[in-house]
Amino acid sequence: MKDKYYITTAIAYTSAKPHIGNTYEIVLADLLARFKRKQGYDVRLQTGTDEHGEKIEQKAIAAGTTPKEYVDKTAAEIKRIWDLMNSSYDKFIRTTDDYHEKQVQAIFDRLLAQGDIYKGEYQGWYCTPCESFWTESQLVDGKCPDCGREVKLAKEEAYFFRMSKYADRLMQYYNEHPEFIVPVSRKNEMVNNFLKPGLQDLCVSRTSFSWGIPVKSDPKHVVYVWLDALTNYITGLGYDANGNSGELYKKYWPADVHIIGKDIVRFHTIYWPIFLMALGEPLPKQIYGHPWLLQDGGKMSKSKGNVIYADDLVDVFGVDPVRYFLLAQMPFDNDGQISWESVCETVNSELANVYGNLVKRTLAMNNKYFGGIVENKGIKGEPDDDLIAQAKGTYAKVAAKIDGYKVADALEDIINLFRRANKYIDETAPWVLAKDENNKDRLATVLYNLTETIIIGSSMMTCFMPTLAEKVLEQCGSACRDFSDLDKFGLLASGTKTAENPQTLFERVDVKEVTEKVNSMYEERKAASEKPAKTEQKEEEKVPEEITIDDFAKVQLKVGMVLECRKVEKADKLLCSTIDLGEEKPRTIVSGIAKWYKPEEMVGKQVVVVANLKPVKLRGILSEGMVLCAEDKDGNLSLVAPESVMAAGSEIR
Repeated sequence: MKDKYYITTAIAYTSAKPHIGNTYEIVLADLLARFKRKQGYDVRLQTGTDEHGEKIEQKAIAAGTTPKEYVDKTAAEIKRIWDLMNSSYDKFIRTTDDYHEKQVQAIFDRLLAQGDIYKGEYQGWYCTPCESFWTESQLVDGKCPDCGREVKLAKEEAYFFRMSKYADRLMQYYNEHPEFIVPVSRKNEMVNNFLKPGLQDLCVSRTSFSWGIPVKSDPKHVVYVWLDALTNYITGLGYDANGNSGELYKKYWPADVHIIGKDIVRFHTIYWPIFLMALGEPLPKQIYGHPWLLQDGGKMSKSKGNVIYADDLVDVFGVDPVRYFLLAQMPFDNDGQISWESVCETVNSELANVYGNLVKRTLAMNNKYFGGIVENKGIKGEPDDDLIAQAKGTYAKVAAKIDGYKVADALEDIINLFRRANKYIDETAPWVLAKDENNKDRLATVLYNLTETIIIGSSMMTCFMPTLAEKVLEQCGSACRDFSDLDKFGLLASGTKTAENPQTLFERVDVKEVTEKVNSMYEERKAASEKPAKTEQKEEEKVPEEITIDDFAKVQLKVGMVLECRKVEKADKLLCSTIDLGEEKPRTIVSGIAKWYKPEEMVGKQVVVVANLKPVKLRGILSEGMVLCAEDKDGNLSLVAPESVMAAGSEIR
């Protein structure tokens, strides 16, 4: 029977679209889940969304919608991004799920009945974005100590959890389980800043807003965020506060690890264990509070205009290179850094120059010298032992580092194996061996050793870059190797056929082109954010700046006929059309209309094209114009076309 491994992420708050720093967590958890599955564990990965609270209620009101409609939309966007990043979760829980809400009510009632929860009155400083109460002494310069935002004085009837009752027991648990919180710096912070000064009883209900789970016995109260949110880790397994928990709960709880951001360590290592102690349930085995991913040395924020989103990165680099960057650049303890330039540098230096170059050179030489047939002739040379020893020893190092959440170091070990293989090419000089027929068997052995090394490294790499690493293995005539065999060398069968025309899987990116595209994107977003809100009072609407007939004459509009159309690879929003504008040859134009038109629907349509727009590269394709569309107030697009069929190239005046 397989050992179980239950891993969770923190559930994402549905106040807004998650940025790349938020997205890192699901990619990290997915790597761990994939690696454990390959090691033979029965893995369950749970993620989801946190959907209640005052901030959500306020956001919904501002958007002119109901809280449920608001969270439905945002939760769908979060799930879309998690899916975009190829995360292999087994459960996506929402705290608005009916079974979760019922269990939260049952948990509250049980804790109330046994005296762990009591009714009182709260007066303190409240931070709406963090949904946290603070005492006067906890404020920093009169503001929230967590986020630095303004706080307001709040006074209301509330239910409280007796945290102090369990403080000594929690401290004892810390001492008996030194591995419970990692890194150790997070544990020290909890002990010195919260446990030693003495735990305050925790407010677990609110009456000043209504978007939450009602307290069953006192419906004017809603259950406050952390008693609601934290319990998802057990309700998602079928936990029942009345003692009838399901088989999933019995099988997978306690969690092997909660993967969370360092900003919510307090809630997971103090509140959550105490809730579980009160319920008489086992505590999770480990909690890893990972660092933040920062841009320009600070946290990403919309107000700073420096937010990077996962789908923006994927549009430029593809899913797997983005996964690789996140996992390669985030340290175990200290904060990581991201910029568009650093992603370009990592993709070019490590994926294209090291990994991609190794695969490309090896397969090309094997095709050139042996028609793609790999054979181990057993003719050893001086550098072979060193390469083989590193290939056989890499898995043990990688596995140990992944168990310690030092995934960037683990990835570096795999890349170092590929670096060693590239050096092996220089040491053995296959192109020199190929000049002498007497060296043919030695040449075959060299290429066999290279192919075997690629397979060993790429098998581990499937957990980091699932799609591209699998393609590398396929081009090498192999499947992902069983992890129990990764300490062995020479398992590739002689006579294996590699790909005849291997695809270049790791393209170099042009930093200048990426920078230009990103700057244009940010300018568009900035302009959109500064655009005045629409109003029904027409007299208050901003009138577009007047232009002259000479200004209009600068824009060349032509009727075009779509001859061919296809989706742009790895870009969900883009279509690439070949359009006849009555010129010597058709033009290629990339348009962000894939949501509204299928490629086959475009063929044969007449469209209006801005014909004198400066060409620009989009996803490596030179786009030579712009197809015009009309956009309604909901953002829906419709192609602009002449009323009757016109000759291609007809000018619009």
